[in-house]
Formats: sequence, C-alpha cells, structure tokens
Amino acid sequence: MKTYLVGGAVRDNLLGRPVHERDWVVVGANEAQMQQLGFSPVGKDFPVFLHPQTSEEYALARTERKSGHGYGGFTVHASPDVTLEQDLLRRDLTINAMAEDENGELIDPYGGRADLDARLLRHVSPAFAEDPLRILRVARFAARYHHLGFSIADETMALMKQMVDAGEVEHLVAERVWKEVSRALTEPDPDIFIRVLRQCGALKVLLPEVDALFGVPQPAKYHPEIDTGEHVLLALRAAPADLPVRFATLLHDLGKGVTPEEILPSHRGHEVAGLPLVREVCRRWRAPKQLTALATGVCEYHLHSHKAFELRPQTLMKVLRALDALRRPERFEQFLQSCEADARGRTGLEDREYPQVGYLRAVRAAAAAVTADKLIAQGYEGAELGKALDRARIQAIAAVKKNYPESDDDA
Repeated sequence: MKTYLVGGAVRDNLLGRPVHERDWVVVGANEAQMQQLGFSPVGKDFPVFLHPQTSEEYALARTERKSGHGYGGFTVHASPDVTLEQDLLRRDLTINAMAEDENGELIDPYGGRADLDARLLRHVSPAFAEDPLRILRVARFAARYHHLGFSIADETMALMKQMVDAGEVEHLVAERVWKEVSRALTEPDPDIFIRVLRQCGALKVLLPEVDALFGVPQPAKYHPEIDTGEHVLLALRAAPADLPVRFATLLHDLGKGVTPEEILPSHRGHEVAGLPLVREVCRRWRAPKQLTALATGVCEYHLHSHKAFELRPQTLMKVLRALDALRRPERFEQFLQSCEADARGRTGLEDREYPQVGYLRAVRAAAAAVTADKLIAQGYEGAELGKALDRARIQAIAAVKKNYPESDDDA
C-alpha cells in the first residue's frame, strides 16, 4: 500500500502558487483496508475516503471505462492491482497527471512538467473525449492561467471541437455545468473562459444567448469596440472577482442579441427584451435565486444607472424600490459594480470615471435614512403611511440631487 500526492497540489507547487487543498491516491489497497485504518468513505460514484485526522481526500487508484453519455457515464474499476500510472492516465490534462511520493520525488509519466514549462494545456490521452465536462475544465484552467502565458495545445482544441460536433456537450447536467461556470467566472481572466468555449463551439450549446452577441454591432460613439460580444467580454474583465457581479455582467446585454436588424446599430428597449433571456439562462443552469435577482435587475436597470443624473427623484425612488435597495444594500452595491463594469467595458474607456456610483449610493442612503417613526407619530397609518413615507423619501432624494455635483458624462 503506497500513498501519493496528486493533481492540483503538485501542479501549483511546481508553479510556485499557493496550495489550498491536497488530494491523494492510494495504490495497493481496497475499501475494507481503508476503513480498517479509520478512513471514512464519501461519495457514491468513486472510492474516495476522508483521512481521520486531516479530512483530506484519499482515493483508491482506479480506471474508468466509458459506458454512457455525459459526466456520469462511466464504469469504475478500483482494486489493489491498479497502478499509479493507470490512475494518472485517466486524468484530463498532463499538468494534472503528476504525482509525488512520500519523499517528494516527482512522478511524471505523461510529460506534465514539460507542458508546465511550455505553458501548455494538453490532454493526457484520447480518453479525454469520453467526458464532455473536461471541455469546461480546460476553459476554466485557461482562464486561471492565462496571465501566466498558458494556452491550449492545438491538438487538444481540435479534440474539444470534435466532442462538441459529436453532441457530447448536450448531455451535461445542469449542476455540473453551473459548478464549472461559477468557478470560471471568479478566475483572473473570466473572459478567456468564454472565448475558449466559443472557439470550440461549446458556447453555442451551453450559452447560445451569449454566443448570439458576437458580431452584433453597437453605435461606435458609445462603443468604440462596436461588437456587442467583445463589449461583454471587456465588461467582464472590468468587473471585480465576485461571482454575482460577474454573472450579472455576463448577461446584462442579452437583449442586444435579439434586436431587429432594421434598427441596428441602435438597441432601443434591449434591457426589457433581455429579461426573458436572462431568466432562461438562470433556469437552465439552476443559478441561485440571489444571482438571478441581481442579473435580472442589472439587465433591466443598467441604463437607469448610466443616466442617473438625468432621472427625476420619483424615478430614482422607483429604481430603488424595484431593486429592493433599501432592504438589500449589499445587492444594490453589486448592482452598481456591474453597471460600472459595463461603463468601463469599452475600448479605450477602461479607466474612465463613473461618478454615478457615488451619486446612487448617496441617493440610496438618503432614502434609507427616512423611517416611518415620525410619520406614525404624526398619525399616519396603513396605506396612507406608505404613501407619506414614499413622499418623504422622494423629498430626501430631491435634496441630494439639488446639492450633488452633477456630471454630464454619458455612459
């Protein structure tokens, strides 16, 4: 029985990156032996155990054989006679198919160290094609390591395209897709994730609403990059590494993909046209409710943010109410961050000021400071209390608008 450190811990240690979790492979043991040693079995599909002290994952060396479609369509064989090299062979990329023994010696049967040095993401074997989830994993690794100079090997990209053409991506389940998408959107270069999916054809299958944005023109006056898809990727780069903000930013302009050709490059009403598309994406991939709420809010009201200085106090109050901004200040802050990313996601305008953020924060603070206590003391109750509270908040917003140094910056 021998134990080896494998996968991401080995890879990131060689790259000089912090190691956040360690995974182990056990060769020469069976499930009964692991439990006798105090390991706790976890999961149903694979022979994986938790260490009794560290809670780190220890998996029995195994092989896999394709027996169906999608992520779960595999027959797993785990026994003491499976070798470390056989276990590593089933992994996705060569840089993830390395191991270290108890002495820290590197075991690298498939050239992972050389590919690390060459900054290449290359599949280990043709068995890569048996699991379509690996397309998303490769795209996610590309987003993680792009800033280090990594690219996808030509033969791996060609294989990914073949997998898409064969219809394998259509068999992915929502939970697995969402897990990869949500992780990828928080990587250093989330736009690379989208570019890779588009290059291999998977974006058209998984996110056709986003894929439809590429090639759609916008007015050069406001969008020097012109292409809507490129604008969305620029906005994604400008957004902070926060999943709800980046997810909302990715979906904020979906309505431009259904703009009638006769009115292009104008996109009148795209914020309303995009709402059913945003809801469909969220439904399809089972996005959490709070992310759906933010994404629909950004889609519908991002133009209101851009034009905040032009809006009447009554309209500003309507926006606050629609976004539930008084009760959910953290979501409103995410809304502002996404709108700012949209404004900065334009060629040559990446460092522009966006004073609307400060103004809308002040507007919300003024409205939130108005409470019902004084109005109740004045005798208001029921529906009349609600109306009086609304009027008082609009007056507070009007005071902010009157005293705030307005900007004529047009986003």
